[in-house]
Amino acid sequence: MTLSIIIVNYNVKYFVEQCLISIYRSQGIDLDEIEVFIVDNLSKDDSPAYLKKQFPLKQYPHIHIIANKRNVGFGRANNQAIRRANGKYILFLNPDTLLTEHTLHDILSEAEKLPHLGVAGVRMIHTDGTFALESRRGVPSPWVSFCKMAGLNSLFPKSRLFGKYYMRYLSTDEVNPIDIISGAFMLTTAEAMKKVGLFDETFFMYGEDIDLSFRFLKAGYTNYYIPTTLLHYKGESTKKNSYHYVHVFYEAMLIFFKKHYKHYNFILSFPIKVAIILRAIIALIMQQTQNLRKFLHPRNGKVPQRMLYIGKSSDMVKQIAEEYGLTIDYFSADEKSLPQGHHNLQIDPTHYSQIIYDICDFSLDFILERFSEKPYKKVQVGTFNAERGIIITTSNVYFKD
Repeated sequence: MTLSIIIVNYNVKYFVEQCLISIYRSQGIDLDEIEVFIVDNLSKDDSPAYLKKQFPLKQYPHIHIIANKRNVGFGRANNQAIRRANGKYILFLNPDTLLTEHTLHDILSEAEKLPHLGVAGVRMIHTDGTFALESRRGVPSPWVSFCKMAGLNSLFPKSRLFGKYYMRYLSTDEVNPIDIISGAFMLTTAEAMKKVGLFDETFFMYGEDIDLSFRFLKAGYTNYYIPTTLLHYKGESTKKNSYHYVHVFYEAMLIFFKKHYKHYNFILSFPIKVAIILRAIIALIMQQTQNLRKFLHPRNGKVPQRMLYIGKSSDMVKQIAEEYGLTIDYFSADEKSLPQGHHNLQIDPTHYSQIIYDICDFSLDFILERFSEKPYKKVQVGTFNAERGIIITTSNVYFKD
């Protein structure tokens, strides 16, 4: 077996389905040499039964579903599958990602050439087409973390001294050694994994990828950024200013510091705890302010979302739009008749909140390449699968009953 893919799921069965479809549309690799483990952390949306129905065992014998009886966290769930994996390479993949037809081929081909490979990541883009900064990160050492929290990282993004957190001084189009790989897409080898060890289960939801990447570096391996494209579908929908996120993320950072910078423990623990409290208070105030504004001005912010569908199955989309009360315009086209993507239309794309591409009429490589060529502020990419009758956007999923 060449590749073992591990996906941890929690209540996002439609995104897992779309992710699996993108995996099985991969080109340039033998699909029989890929096994997929889906570890479900007690989802409330009946994910295991749904996925078994959509991907029957006879047709997809290499998909294995592990249904946990409780939410064991990200690290422990991955470890369950690692112990059963048979691939030369192991890929940790988020369920809210979408691969192009060439993503797996590109990174596996590159991995064969990389010396002392630890973990490798890819060029992730958000659903508005912009580059995801978490595609490349530096080790959050005390200095790097200070620059991030103090805002120096944003003031001097290209500086190797102040801007190491996101390493924006590196080209996004070239293979480069980096420090930290995002857990949304982490490729490693089974051999290296055995030497470095499994995920640290002390981390429950955040920080596991940082810890594992750093352990590879400490063991003498090199981590790499590979410029092949991946869509992190819900990356920007994470409420990173929410009280819960701030608290959990900074607590994870505290665990990281205590583990890897013990000699700084006394000096760092207090300011980090203060940072957790301050950021959490700010997040809580922002949340309450937004809630108050919505209460006082209930109509504000409720601007109808207008979508543009591009594809050949408009009748089915119209049925879904009618059922959900969606406002959708339609443009009949496929990849051959629309060589420049939505940029070729005689309309202004910024009139829409979502541009929905039919993945039965367009390759995923085409969609992501065209969408990231010229990102539009507040315009997101969505997908429609005519074979499954499902529209997936950043914030919602719509399907035909």
